[in-house]
This record gives sequence, structure tokens and C-alpha cells, in this order.
Amino acid sequence: MKHLISFEDKVILITGASAGIGQATAILLSNLGAKLILLATNEEKLINTMELLSGGGHHYFCYNLANLENIESKIKEIINIGGKIDGFVNCVGVRSRRPISLLTPKEIRNLMDINFGSFIEIVRCITKKGNFNSGLSIVGVSSIAAQAGGVSVTAYAASKAAVESAVRCLSKELAPKNIRLNTVVPAQINTPEYANLLNMNGGVDNVLNRQYLGLGEAVDVANAIAFLLSPASKFITGISLPVDGGYLSS
Repeated sequence: MKHLISFEDKVILITGASAGIGQATAILLSNLGAKLILLATNEEKLINTMELLSGGGHHYFCYNLANLENIESKIKEIINIGGKIDGFVNCVGVRSRRPISLLTPKEIRNLMDINFGSFIEIVRCITKKGNFNSGLSIVGVSSIAAQAGGVSVTAYAASKAAVESAVRCLSKELAPKNIRLNTVVPAQINTPEYANLLNMNGGVDNVLNRQYLGLGEAVDVANAIAFLLSPASKFITGISLPVDGGYLSS
């Protein structure tokens, strides 16, 4: 892949970069020459990710994306330090498994603010004049939950579906600025969150019955993200690309 895609001297912002898909994406993009700006809430995990990166010129910032009102000032700080943005990968995703009887307004607001609201606010800020370079590519990490029904994931699924719908609209709105937006749609991926899910379900995962290529790895999603970020996909925008081991086709 390194021979096909290069991000030499490209500045890529990754939210949720401290573990799982975000961390795998950061490692891959650094191997491909990118200068990374990592954003997450846990400083210890961010430092761990930084130690796994290749090359130099990387920065990290601790920030809770539930604080929507101050995202703009944080983006200004990030751009002042790291430079204009060439790519943005949104890997933030607060999960929730609650039946409707326990789905409170507070729970819904928290999920929508972090999973959807923060993504829209970051896109609003980085697409302002002077904050990005021409050819900016934005990739949001969605979920099969946005396209396939599941028990007790109503709010989570809705928040991811909102991201996919927004990307389809924004891809048209921002095309005149030479900005592309897409999402990847992972199924079950071998991450710490997946391990937590298995523990909650007593080690049983019925999703894998339909995911006929088996359990995915975080780097499988990172590879798809790198493609959508790169000029190799310059004629692709507004799509939701399944990275699901066949789940949505079964």
C-alpha cells in the first residue's frame, strides 16, 4: 500500500486516536508519511499511541468532545500548532446498549452530542477559509448498526446513521471547495471495545454468524480509511463503504 498511497507532509487530524480503529489508523498513516494531530480524552493512552508512530511532526491534544461549545477554540489551537488540515478522520464513537425502557433523554443527548454533534462542529470549523488545504478529505467511522437493526442499540445506531446522512449532504455542499466526505462502515472488529462487548454477552457474538469473513482487525478499517483519505479515491465522495466481512450482504 505504501507504493500506492503516500501522505508525505500531509496534516491529518484523528479524533478518538488513543485506541482501536483510531490508533490503528494513526499508526498506518504515520507509516505512509503523514504528520498527525491526535485528539482524545485519555492522555496516557494518547502518549502510548504517539510512541507507536513513525516519523516526526506529530502532536496530540486532550479534549472531551462532549464540550461542543469550545471545539472551535480547540480547532484554532490545533491549526496554529499543526498547520492547515489535509485530512480528518472521526473515530470517536460512544457506545450504548440500553433497551428503550432505560433510554433517557440524558443518554440520548450524550450520544448525539459526541457521536454526531462533535463531528459536525469539527467539520464546520476545519472547512472555514484558511483552515484547510485544497483537496481536504474527511472520513467518518460509522457502524453496521446504522444500516441494520439491533436490539438495545437504538440511540447509538441513530447517531451513526445521522453521520452517514450528514456526509451525503455535506459532500454536495462542500464539493465546490474541493472537499470530499465519506464514511466507513465497520462490523465486528477486534478492539478493546469488542472485548468488552463479549464480556457483557458471556462470550457470545451472534453477529459473527453473518460476518462470514470472520472477525476483522482494526488495520482492516484503517486501510479503507487511508484509501478514502488519499488522492487514489479523488472521484469518490458521499459514500458509506462497508468494511464488514460480508455482514451487510448476507
